[in-house]
Amino acid sequence: MGDIARQAPEKDTGEDIYQYLLERITNLENRNLELREQFRQMESEKRYVETQKIRYERELRKLKSEIEQLRSPPLVIGTVTDVIDNSRVIVRSSAGPRFLVRTSQLIDPDLLKPGVRCTLNQQSLAIVDVLPTSYDAQIYGMELVESPEETYENIGGLEPQIEEIREAVELPLTKPQLFEKIGISPPKGVLLYGPPGTGKTLLARAVAHQTNAHFLRVVGSELVQKYIGEGARLVRELFDLAKQKAPSIIFIDEIDAIGAHRNDSTTSGDREVQRTLMQLLAEMDGFDNRGDVKIVAATNRIDILDRALLRPGRFDRIIRVPLPDAGARLEILKIHTAKMSLAGSVDLPAVAELAENTTGAELQAICREAGMMAIRRDAEAVEREDFLAAIKKVKREVAAPDSRMYL
Repeated sequence: MGDIARQAPEKDTGEDIYQYLLERITNLENRNLELREQFRQMESEKRYVETQKIRYERELRKLKSEIEQLRSPPLVIGTVTDVIDNSRVIVRSSAGPRFLVRTSQLIDPDLLKPGVRCTLNQQSLAIVDVLPTSYDAQIYGMELVESPEETYENIGGLEPQIEEIREAVELPLTKPQLFEKIGISPPKGVLLYGPPGTGKTLLARAVAHQTNAHFLRVVGSELVQKYIGEGARLVRELFDLAKQKAPSIIFIDEIDAIGAHRNDSTTSGDREVQRTLMQLLAEMDGFDNRGDVKIVAATNRIDILDRALLRPGRFDRIIRVPLPDAGARLEILKIHTAKMSLAGSVDLPAVAELAENTTGAELQAICREAGMMAIRRDAEAVEREDFLAAIKKVKREVAAPDSRMYL
């Protein structure tokens, strides 16, 4: 500003006046550029402040709405018991009594069915909203989220059993047109039975890996509950969830825990187990079509199962998983020793012959024990003597009377 306000020269020479005016114009242009730059910065700051104001106002409205929702009175949970018409419904509140209430026009009448959960206004008990179907948390825990890593290639010596379970479980889910072409209905369920450690659960895990269906795994003892009706409710919700997520596979391990012979027992515990079994029978072969829901069960004691479970229509295919023979034992040994460092003295066919009357689980234990013995000697490979010692050790532990309780 000092340069702009500088006085003109005293002598009115044309050259001095020209230089003075030129310098003043240059200073004024520079000042104009500075003011324009300041103006652009202020405009940018103004737009930023306005944007922040809009964002804060939107967030304020959202918080006010959330506060209003938190301050709103709670709703009563009820269950629809009967539908009179599109505007009147009989509901049972969580407290117990039943009421004839009105419904909102915003609620789809097709959603109001007997047994559906809904929310009721505290004062008028009018239906405010329809709630989704609720399942027990234990049921959600039965769903297998990640597919198992085992495949059919990890199973040795059970080719006929693999073929049968693929025909009964995998093909109906992956190629249903084959059964429609022949004109038959696919098997509804498969029962695997045999001695412990022969690969029944491994077969089920391989099926879960091969199919893209939802896999629900439950142990029979988990369905046995303390209070009357709780076990039957779990079975019903398990099948409802399987139907909702169809195609799906339900694997019931140790089904003899709830599927034993029914008798005239007078204890309340036995009667509750029988109620759970009857609910299972009704779900397996009930009035409603089960759809793409397949059942795979496994047991070590098929001799104690109730005859109602074994009849066709519930378990259409009963597959025996026997003890492996010499060829099957050799295949199992090859699978478990594929990643092991074996010495040249190891003859797997001879080891398979020596490990007579052993299961697949025991053969795996033999391979593990042989490896542990090699580690104990700080050896680089497993020798033939390690396998011989491991066979003696595993057979001795299995045959020991005191160790049977841990099998």
